[in-house]
Amino acid sequence: MSLNYIKNFYEGCVKPPTVIGQFHTLFFGSIRMFFLGVLGFAVYGNEALHFSCDPDKREINLFCYNQFRPITPQVFWALQLVIVLVPGATFHLYAACKSINQECILQKPIFTVIYIISVLLRISLEVISFWLQIHLFGFQVKPLYLCDGGSLGKKFTVIKCMVPEHIEKTIFLIAMYTFTVITMVLCIAEIFEIIFRRLCLLMKQ
Repeated sequence: MSLNYIKNFYEGCVKPPTVIGQFHTLFFGSIRMFFLGVLGFAVYGNEALHFSCDPDKREINLFCYNQFRPITPQVFWALQLVIVLVPGATFHLYAACKSINQECILQKPIFTVIYIISVLLRISLEVISFWLQIHLFGFQVKPLYLCDGGSLGKKFTVIKCMVPEHIEKTIFLIAMYTFTVITMVLCIAEIFEIIFRRLCLLMKQ
């Protein structure tokens, strides 16, 4: 019985009941994760090592880098991907435990409503992530960062730091914003598909 639950859960996650949902899974699971896993770590992987300040001392570099990056972008985006998956995964786990077939989800109103709620939660989490990304990283990575070194002593008030590969990071930032926007558009389109298919089903009845 437990193997059936796992099988149903896997099928629900890989093949959602909507066409747009299936495309979203492909887009989300393949392209976005590949982009982050391969290119993200290539661009941001050694950022802390190449982040240099004046004076170029290890403790000052670390202090200013922690101020420049309260959380590293690749960690933030990895958390975003995991958190956004939670509503859909929770619904499909519920469907697997109740032995609900994917074809039945859009046929019964209660399952349809629960599924729509999971999609709306996904959109909300994407919007929150989008806002946090703007707040943490902005839209552009500047080549020079002015670090507030007041807590290091009077000698260090404003410390100038060089940000490595700022143009590549700016391009990558814009790409991640684009992925988030596309994901939100796909989620909204999926809701419209669900409503359209429900109306067609009611008309046939």
